[in-house]
Amino acid sequence: MSHKVLLDYGSGGRASHRLIRDLFLKHLHSPGLSRLDDAALIQDLSGPLAMSTDTFTIYPLFFPGGDIGSLAVHGTVNDVAMLGAVPKYLSCAFLLEEGLEMHELEKIVRSMALAANNCGVQVITGDTKVVPRGAADRIFINTTGIGRVIADPAPSGSSAEPGDAVLISGTMGDHGLAVLAHRQGMDFETAIISDSRPLNDLTVQLIREVGQIHVFRDPTRGGLATTLNEIALQSALEIIILEDRIPVSQEVQAGCSFLGLDPLYMANEGKFICILPEILADKALKVMRSHTAGKDAALIGHVQEGHRGRVVLRTSLGGQRLLDMLEGEQLPRIC
Repeated sequence: MSHKVLLDYGSGGRASHRLIRDLFLKHLHSPGLSRLDDAALIQDLSGPLAMSTDTFTIYPLFFPGGDIGSLAVHGTVNDVAMLGAVPKYLSCAFLLEEGLEMHELEKIVRSMALAANNCGVQVITGDTKVVPRGAADRIFINTTGIGRVIADPAPSGSSAEPGDAVLISGTMGDHGLAVLAHRQGMDFETAIISDSRPLNDLTVQLIREVGQIHVFRDPTRGGLATTLNEIALQSALEIIILEDRIPVSQEVQAGCSFLGLDPLYMANEGKFICILPEILADKALKVMRSHTAGKDAALIGHVQEGHRGRVVLRTSLGGQRLLDMLEGEQLPRIC
């Protein structure tokens, strides 16, 4: 193969087949993908099923703690898991710009393969398109995931109830600040690492050991504040959170203070919100803190009747302020 992606690789001819055989199948091989049919045959799943799709575009492609490949797997696996499901299969579509270095593409595909293996999912179908130089920004990746729902009923942003506790699985803002710092060449005293990671193992454990999970949601773009607003609107309830209980690492807090950013609006790629009856909160926290993906889990607030669709932050000084959705883009190209 060429050292760079050529338009020929998107032609559907011999060059396309070489790219699929020598790169994609080499790393993402699975029984379904190896058939090279026009669609994947799935024989081992019965309903109810969860399905999610997402497209990933990030600059830079490689950042501390991950890259666009692992991010594409983790992001879609986590979205499926938020519906109380066990993710099983992924589809993967690549939009490649002519001239992309082949060693970078292979590094990304290797990273996807490792992430999929760690998540316990298989890539079973996919697609590749190549566009002329300048028509895209190196590489875009679309992934679609499917899994079997094991929670009954399935968690939903519309299922929060008055009296529920609001838990988060760890520190806020790591991914957004890690990408920003790396993009701008900023050096902090301590390296800030993206939290990109799979969450399905921990969410399955919570479903099986705690049960009655009303809401799972991962606070990605727009961060914790925006995601809580989405839940408050869906459930037509008010959410109260306590500022001094929200875990934020010292590095992220310092970086955000220096840059004039709010960690509550920074993206996360390896954390989730869990809303459930208050009586189960301690049990859920114990389960979460016993897992590497939830070691910094905290109870940060509660749900009440109040003003429908509103999120209120009670500050460490004893006051309170409304937390609205993010308006516009705080950070471009982070997922």
